Amino acid sequence: MVEKLNTNDLLEIGGQKFKSRLFTGTGKYPSLEAMQNSLHHSESQMVTVAVRRIQGSQAGHQGLIEAINWKKIWMLPNTAGCANAEEAVRIARLGRELAKLAGQHENNFVKLEVIPDSTHLLPDPFGTLQAAEQLIKEGFVVLPYINADPLLAKRLEEAGCATLMPLGSPIGSGQGLRNSANIAMIINEAKVPVIIDAGIGVPSEAAQAMEMGADAVLINSAIALAHDPVLMAQAMSKAVEAGREAFLAGRLPRREEACPSSPTLGMVRD
Repeated sequence: MVEKLNTNDLLEIGGQKFKSRLFTGTGKYPSLEAMQNSLHHSESQMVTVAVRRIQGSQAGHQGLIEAINWKKIWMLPNTAGCANAEEAVRIARLGRELAKLAGQHENNFVKLEVIPDSTHLLPDPFGTLQAAEQLIKEGFVVLPYINADPLLAKRLEEAGCATLMPLGSPIGSGQGLRNSANIAMIINEAKVPVIIDAGIGVPSEAAQAMEMGADAVLINSAIALAHDPVLMAQAMSKAVEAGREAFLAGRLPRREEACPSSPTLGMVRD
């Protein structure tokens, strides 16, 4: 049997190490069973949980905490639904307590979302930075969801964020990587892991993000809303793995002109 390459290629965030570079969400699934099966086939080791939806027992979230084996999967509480920095900080604190209830007493992770615009669902750069600075002071491992803005990314990294999470395109849009030039700038300049979050719709786009050098991708809607979520979860897992290996292998340089793939030395000529 041929052994898989890069078995030691682990992603470290906030002291936690992850073999899988596909992170997933828990919302929008047709059932808890579909979510459980999808998580299993995705091989994801970190999943996001919307603290406000758990707290409010919104449809599809009842029994969610009990449905996941938190001994195998790391919880990433998120501040979805928060319109300003103050709300986000408060919900992040509740998220830390939620992780403790799940048995992860040392879990200080938070996916920071500050989204005042309910139409386009674009993150507020000022509120995000304000909340990040406060949460870092309180010992949180902050994973901020942001627009693909290299300057903001730099500020958040300097503030002490554990990762940067630029969007590929608007949440749930399935438009793919619409701003790949800025994303590439963030990846090239960051000294912390970069996770592409939002907009990925198909496995080829997940592979593209990894081929660019992203450290991971976070995918929810594309899996949960697929006709067959379990099959899509499996496909996304394969795409992320293939994209990562392609990045590590190093792509063929682009050229302006054709270049023969067979050697011309020693050819028989007329």
